[in-house]
Amino acid sequence: MTRRVPLSLIDFCTIYQDESPGESMQRSVELARKAEGLGFSRIWYAEHHNMRHIASSVPAVLIAHVAAHTEKIRLGAGGVMLPNHAPYTVAEQFGTLAELHPGRIDLGLGRAPGTDMNTLGRALRRSPDAAEHFPDDIVELRGYLSGHSRIPGVRAVPGEGTNVPLYVLGSSMYGASLAAQLGIPYAFASHFAPTRLKQATTHYRENFTPSEILSEPYVVAAVNVVADESEEAAAKQREKVERERVRKMITRSGSSVTEEQLDSLVASPQGRQMIDMLRYTATGTGEQVADYLEEFSETAKADELMISLQGPTYDHTLKAMDILAEAWGLDPNDTAGAPGDWARNL
Repeated sequence: MTRRVPLSLIDFCTIYQDESPGESMQRSVELARKAEGLGFSRIWYAEHHNMRHIASSVPAVLIAHVAAHTEKIRLGAGGVMLPNHAPYTVAEQFGTLAELHPGRIDLGLGRAPGTDMNTLGRALRRSPDAAEHFPDDIVELRGYLSGHSRIPGVRAVPGEGTNVPLYVLGSSMYGASLAAQLGIPYAFASHFAPTRLKQATTHYRENFTPSEILSEPYVVAAVNVVADESEEAAAKQREKVERERVRKMITRSGSSVTEEQLDSLVASPQGRQMIDMLRYTATGTGEQVADYLEEFSETAKADELMISLQGPTYDHTLKAMDILAEAWGLDPNDTAGAPGDWARNL
């Protein structure tokens, strides 16, 4: 049988109803420990701001905490929104993590702010044009981590020589073109932005320029999973996930809606558009989910799948993780071809 691509996880550190951020982060530790025991390759955390349902606003701090409570699973940012930060600061942060946990740290880099424009300008105090410097910021960051700083006399300590693996994150042709030009891996956010998946990954592979760190293209594609013991149970869980997505996106301002109002919103063109963002979602039993992911990996031309486990409750997320791991045949002792192999000789 052809070897299946590695499976990794993205953890949004979801804050459920009547839960504190601290409780959410503790669950992230539990989830990582379980994922490590099942054989998932790594977990990434995404930088978001001013979102009352997500606690991963500072991935570097969260990674440090989770790494201290796990042993071997790779951990990373998926990603750090680089225009929000000075590249030098990011190099120091992730250089520190790499020194504390050698061979376990990844750094995905995004160009979007990860928040609304009001938070970006007034709270983060960043200029809306900061994203225009994204390519130069990546090159500067890579220089600090490799020990080839572009600024004479400035070194990142910690950071210098750690060569933390960098990934360009994206959901459009821009990220695909940039990753291909720089010769670094590309991660596509198809779990919530499915439209240009095929076009972007094809462009990246066809235009990839080998670099000193990567000789061949490497694609990570994100995909949602709703798994249960029966097809019917999974379908019901997916319906709950879709309704909750619409609720959260509609009520970001803090307002609430009744179930009847939510019915109308889900059926509206706006609601259907929000649900279509979850277009790439494997739903069903373990066998059905595995079959879907096999097809998706071919569609996405992916070397690795980044799984977003979707469930209305944390218990369902854990259950889905068990079902997926068994169906995919994950083995915690199998490290051949694991993510990060391409970076080990840096």
